[in-house]
Amino acid sequence: MELMRVLIQRVATAWVEWEGMATEQAGPGLLCLVGFNREDVAGVLEHMADKLIHLRIFADEHGRMNRSLVETGGGLVLVPQFTLYADCRKGRRPGFSGALEPAAAREMFEGFVRICREHLSGVIAGRFGAHMQVHLVNDGPVTILLDSNDLRLAKA
Repeated sequence: MELMRVLIQRVATAWVEWEGMATEQAGPGLLCLVGFNREDVAGVLEHMADKLIHLRIFADEHGRMNRSLVETGGGLVLVPQFTLYADCRKGRRPGFSGALEPAAAREMFEGFVRICREHLSGVIAGRFGAHMQVHLVNDGPVTILLDSNDLRLAKA
């Protein structure tokens, strides 16, 4: 079972701040929150990056979602987000035992950023483990959850 989640938000603009520093602004394009669980394997990174950058969620000349990030030349902001694996089934405090341990998750996130940068210029990444402020103006709004397990099942 491969599980990686990417929460995609189509944005007019986005950037990330931490410790008094800020990334460049990106947009129009995508802001993506990226999380990994304990079952992740490195082979999923290329597949998820390919799906993300070729997902047709930008308007074509007829106003239909028919163009990808690659086609539009839009910006991409990637933010590590372990809370995508919050378990809220019991009690009132979310549990995070399903999230990948930090050292391995950092390696996965950095690998994902590296793969995205091989296909797109101007990829911006948040800082792993930092307390960040994420700024965005959602365009649409369009928000889509990619789960690598769903993509794996779709191939079968």
